[in-house]
Amino acid sequence: MIYPSIDHLLSKVDSKYTLVIAAAKRGRQIRDGSKPAVKCDSRKEVSIALHEIAADMVEIERPLDGTK
Repeated sequence: MIYPSIDHLLSKVDSKYTLVIAAAKRGRQIRDGSKPAVKCDSRKEVSIALHEIAADMVEIERPLDGTK
């Protein structure tokens, strides 16, 4: 079984696109030296970021208007 499940993660965000962008951005922050907010068995940055999103440890801000 994959944890966190995609259904659980999608309940935390408004779309799959938002989930992918948030996980990638947080993964880069972890890679660049930011401390992980949760304990996780994985050493992969994106996996840690997904665990943080599932635990509500990541705040996702969406712009009101599209950006160009």
